[in-house]
Amino acid sequence: MPYVVVSTQIRVENGPTVVGDEQSDPELMRYLGATLTTQLGNDFKEYRSPDPPRVLLDKLELRGYKVIAMSGIGQTCIWTLNKPPEFA
Repeated sequence: MPYVVVSTQIRVENGPTVVGDEQSDPELMRYLGATLTTQLGNDFKEYRSPDPPRVLLDKLELRGYKVIAMSGIGQTCIWTLNKPPEFA
C-alpha cells in the first residue's frame, strides 16, 4: 500500500513542507508541486513544496490518500497518509 509522510517545522507552518524522499513517486511529487532538494549538511534528498501542509493534505485527499496518523516531534509536525487499495 502506498504511504506518504508530510512534515513541517512548526515555526514555518506556511511552508515549505517536506512531502517525500528520493524514492517517492515522481508523478505524485509533480502534482504536489514539490521539487527534489538536498539540505545543507544532509546526505539525502527530499521533496519539498512551497505550499503549507493544509494545501498538500487537501491535494493528497483528492488523490485518494487518507491521514492515518499525526504527531508532533519537537518542533516538527508529521502526518502519515495511506492510499487504500481501492484507490491504487
